[in-house]
Amino acid sequence: MADSGIFRINPLQGWQRDAILKAAQLIRDRFGNPPIDPLAKSAHDALLEVLDPARRTVRMQREMGEATRKAALTARAERRARERRANDRRKANLGPPSGAGERRTGERRAGERRNRR
Repeated sequence: MADSGIFRINPLQGWQRDAILKAAQLIRDRFGNPPIDPLAKSAHDALLEVLDPARRTVRMQREMGEATRKAALTARAERRARERRANDRRKANLGPPSGAGERRTGERRAGERRNRR
């Protein structure tokens, strides 16, 4: 069965593959293996992804998984922060209400309430 045009990748010619491998080796020689510099590391990884497209797919899936995990943790942290703030307000001792001089000393409702009729 023939591949559709979308998924068909033109194979690299020998000289193209050699040039990519030499460029990746140069980056490793200059910046370490694996490269320490973030810009050099991204360039090195991009060169290797040209040679092995499955490597790019794995990287993208890993990045999407990390982004999803971080978004879920952020939403959970925000929800917990809102709940924590609400609980703190209820627990705060604000003291007696201002404006009222004294509280009543006697009962507010005097007498038997059940047999009023």
